[in-house]
Amino acid sequence: MKRFNDKSLENVSVNLTKTKNPVYFIDEKDIREIVKKSSPTKRLGDLDIPALEKRLNQLPAVDSANVFLNLNGKLNLDIKQRVPSFRLNNNGKDFYVDEKGNEFPLSDNYSYPCMLVMGDVKKSEYKKLAELIDKIDRDEFSRKYFIGIAKEKESYHLFTSEGNYKVEIGDLDNIEIKVKGFKTFVEKYLVEQSPEKYTKISVKFDNQIVTTLNPNFEENDSILEVGNKEMAKLPLTAAKKEHAEARTQKPSQKIASKPAARKGQTKEKSKITAAKPVTTEKKKKTASSTAKPAAKKKATVKIE
Repeated sequence: MKRFNDKSLENVSVNLTKTKNPVYFIDEKDIREIVKKSSPTKRLGDLDIPALEKRLNQLPAVDSANVFLNLNGKLNLDIKQRVPSFRLNNNGKDFYVDEKGNEFPLSDNYSYPCMLVMGDVKKSEYKKLAELIDKIDRDEFSRKYFIGIAKEKESYHLFTSEGNYKVEIGDLDNIEIKVKGFKTFVEKYLVEQSPEKYTKISVKFDNQIVTTLNPNFEENDSILEVGNKEMAKLPLTAAKKEHAEARTQKPSQKIASKPAARKGQTKEKSKITAAKPVTTEKKKKTASSTAKPAAKKKATVKIE
């Protein structure tokens, strides 16, 4: 490589690797300026390639940098930029977070369009949050409805583009099931109602959706009216059937038990009356039989 020591640094190839979504935090001009500052003499032999590569990798918006010389002595720089997964506002501080969970600052020259997240989000939650946002971006329904995320008291909420309601998802587990539950609610119920009717739709519980009505919505139905209409359409559950059957059977059981008890009592009385002489005889026999062992015991005691 010594034969390239006197070669000029003007022959530099900068390759900004394409990402799934285009980003423009840094450009080719910025990279060339850094290369020039790394070798004031502009000679290739005076350039510390490992140090230059390390410096490029330390740039906040750079995901990876690779610097090398080809066989013709041409300096090549392959730069891959970070792609924000979301923008986090945490206690007044704004910054980007990529899909790997890396934080990096906002740029004065470029703003990347991504999901805004607010609240006290822990670093350990970054990757799961990035996965959630990726699922939202890949699903047409979710991409249409969800425009922001907030963490309130350890529970996550999704802000929607329609109405004033928010969707409570709780933790970041089972996201697909929760989003599917909300989608079902929208397609079966919300599509026929005003989006202003609710303030919150919670899908954080298993196999159920809990809604909170908007008290300021004039056309809102009362909870009792809504409950009566919905419950009237539903069949009785097994528990309610058992309860209803138990209530209907209780009176008949009481009426049937009374005569049965009387018959049993009369039979028992007649048996007892008829058995009185026998009982006295048995008592006498028992008394006499018990007397004999008592005498034996006394005898035994006396012998001792």
